Parts: sequence; structure tokens; C-alpha cells
Amino acid sequence: MQLAELFSRALSADDLIGFVAYDGSRSGPPDAEVTIEIRSPFALSHLASAPGELGLARAFVAGHIEVHGDLHRMFHLLGDLDLGKMDRGTKARLLGLLVQRRLWWPVSPPPQEARPRGWRHSKGRDAQAISHHYDVSNTFYEWVLGPSMAYTCAVYPTAESTLEQAQYAKHDLVARKLGLDEGMRLLDVGCGWGGMVMHAAEHYGVKALGVTLSRAQAEWAQKAIVERGLQDVAEVRFCDYRDLAETGFDAISSIGLTEHIGAGNLPSYFDSLYSKLRTGGRLLNHCITRPSDDHPFKAGGFISRYIFPDGELEGPGFLMSSMNRAGFEIRHSENLREHYAMTLDAWCANLDEHWDEAVREVGLPKARIWRLYLAGCQWGFDINNVQLHQILGVKLDGTSSHMPLRPTW
Repeated sequence: MQLAELFSRALSADDLIGFVAYDGSRSGPPDAEVTIEIRSPFALSHLASAPGELGLARAFVAGHIEVHGDLHRMFHLLGDLDLGKMDRGTKARLLGLLVQRRLWWPVSPPPQEARPRGWRHSKGRDAQAISHHYDVSNTFYEWVLGPSMAYTCAVYPTAESTLEQAQYAKHDLVARKLGLDEGMRLLDVGCGWGGMVMHAAEHYGVKALGVTLSRAQAEWAQKAIVERGLQDVAEVRFCDYRDLAETGFDAISSIGLTEHIGAGNLPSYFDSLYSKLRTGGRLLNHCITRPSDDHPFKAGGFISRYIFPDGELEGPGFLMSSMNRAGFEIRHSENLREHYAMTLDAWCANLDEHWDEAVREVGLPKARIWRLYLAGCQWGFDINNVQLHQILGVKLDGTSSHMPLRPTW
């Protein structure tokens, strides 16, 4: 069995995807919409050193595997990669080939992999993990995210809405759920490049403070705040939310931070946010989730090593219970899964449009990491492997919730 046919069988891609290999072999339909090219023996060495998703990802990042065609479509055609589902004969042939190649062509993981040091979710290790992903290049993020610089799920008013319109709608939805009004104080934890901070200050007249563990984000946000003339009502600090001294906020938004907290730290996380709110204040927690508490989830090797080191996803029920135990009354929950798939599609298009500039800015391996990551995540939201929940809670005073009888958003 030649190499291309062996890969096709190993990935259960017969008659779906084309395969070509450096040994001259071919497999699959000649007019396949997606073709995977195995460019060198090093692709096999990476797969031998880390069988499964991580090995294939390493080979792709290093350029030893190439995908011709749409990456998002490839994920839909391949589905979950599980080399354990191969028949015994194919598995024996592949293992024999991998052992042989590993001995002949030793490889090391690409240097872009993250290996944070210290206790998991300690302040120091969290800072390393955040820096790995967010301190890439503000210019690169401007190309991928667009003018809004919002790196979280947008909310599309219509299927024809632009990414910028959808990000504006997301920030406005959060503001309305929080009941923001002139003169209020807003805290935005994990604020990114300050999009929510600036939206709330500019359009709702609140005094907004954002905190982020990314120095690059904080510097970009503070510059943007000054350029928009909001320096008297908006601020972004390079700061761990756990070190923030201020309290008595009218509202808190957490948009895309909870994924970095870890299940074991959720009680102290929600306790901390509860303590920073005045009585009657609201928390809007916006984060990626598992579909349910019973849905098994473990971040794959690619995501853990290249994208979000130490990232963890919980089910919406677990998050609501954690908020409730901290003292919050849960008033509303909303799943925006389809909106995140649309957001990722827009980011993919932006990366493709600026591909040459992105490669010059961050290097080809990092650009390939992002192309694989965005397409894979879009597929995950498409098929309900992951969801996006906004959960609204209010800090009670023991007698009433200070919420209107009907939602105002």
C-alpha cells in the first residue's frame, strides 16, 4: 500500500479527499475539492512522535503537510481525527511506517509551541499563557479582527451584517443587558483591546475601567482611548483582575475571560467579581462553553500547545451554578453558537485577505497556526462541539433583584 492510500485509509477519507505524497503516490478522487499533500518524510516523523491531532498539526505548522482547498471544508469532510478507529491491517502498516520514519528522521516540535511554567492558573503562569496568545502583534490582530479589534463572538443582527456591525451589536447587547446608564461605573475584566470599555463610555456615558493581562493590548487600548477623546471616562490597565483594589461597580462585563480561569478557580473568580459589585449590580459573563455539563471536553493538543495554554471549557449549567453559589441570582442565559461560527468565518476571510502581510509580520508558521485554528474552531461551532453563552446575574440585597419585570434588551 502506497503512502497516499495509507493516509487516506488512516483518516477514513476514502472518496472524500484527495491525497498526494512525496513518493509520487496519489489517492482519492482526482477532482476532489480538498487535497492533502504529504510533502516530506518529516510529516511522518511528527505523526510518529505524537500520533493523532498534535502530530498532524505539527507537520502542518512546519510545512510538511499542505492542504489545497478550503481548510474549513476539510474539517467537515474529515470530522474528528481518531487514528484508533482504523482497521487492524491499516493500523499495523501505518505504525510500521511511522516507527521506521521516526528512527530515520528525528524531529522536534515547532518552536511556536507554548510550554508555560509554574502552577496551573497561578498568576505567573496565567500571565505567560495570555502573553503567548495575545502578545503576538497588534498589527496582525488589526488585520484579522478588523477595525473593532474585538476578539470575541459578534452578534449578527442579520445574515448580511458586516463584522463591524455585528461587533457593535454585541457590545450594545452587553450594555443593555447590564442596564448601563449615564454616570454608572463599569468594570470589564479581560477587556482585550478595550472595545467594550470604549463602547460603554462613548454610547452610554458610563465611567469604564478595563483590565487585561496582555501588555500589548493595554498599550493599544490606552492609545485608542486618547485618540477617541475618552480619557476622562475610560481606562484600560495592564493588571490581573485579582489585584484590582476598586469596588462598588454598578456593572461588570467578562467577555472571553472565563475560558482562561479553570474549573477549580471558578468559585474564587465569581466571589471576586461579586465582591466588586454594589448591591443590585449586574454581571454579564460571556464565554465559550461545552454544550452541556455531561458533554466530555478536553482541549486537544493543538489548541493547548499553540493557541490557549491551560484553557478550560465548562458547561453552561456548571457556570450558572458557580455564579449562583457566589451569591448571584441568574436572570438570563443565551446561546450564541451560530453567531460565533459567523464571526470566525469573517476572521478567516480577513486573514486570507491579508495573508502576505500577515506572513511578513508574524512569520509563516504562526500564520499557518492561525489559519488552522480559525477554520477548526468555525467547524467546532458549526457542529455544536462548542457553544457560546452569555449569562446574566444580579447581586441581591436580600429583598429584591432591582431588575425590570421584562427584559429591556
